[in-house]
Amino acid sequence: MLAVILLIGIAAAAVSVSVSQGLKGARVSAASGELAAALRATRAEAIVKGREQHFDVDTRAGSYRGANGRTVQLPDGLALSITSAKEDQVGPGVGRIRFFPDGSSTGGHVTLQQGQRRWQVNVAWLTGAVSVEQP
Repeated sequence: MLAVILLIGIAAAAVSVSVSQGLKGARVSAASGELAAALRATRAEAIVKGREQHFDVDTRAGSYRGANGRTVQLPDGLALSITSAKEDQVGPGVGRIRFFPDGSSTGGHVTLQQGQRRWQVNVAWLTGAVSVEQP
């Protein structure tokens, strides 16, 4: 009887560890999807309004801000980085991707990482298309 209870305890511990790892992965995946949606919305706003819009990423604060002006804070434990044009490095730890009225952009990518899990949100410079990949 004691052995059965011990085995059930070990199995429960193993399941709880795998579930918590799965939840962390889901959090990173959801955050990358929301970031991609915000980039797409910024691109759409540039096209609709007929003027340049920008998307700012603050790697130190772990946040981003699109054309709507709302700052979105990422969940704790997520590392954030951006690769963009040199002239779009607007300050220490702040990068920018600009979208133009024709739908094109300055291009770049934003990376979200938590432990070994990593997602990259890419912005094509020619078309402004936004895609998410898990390298």
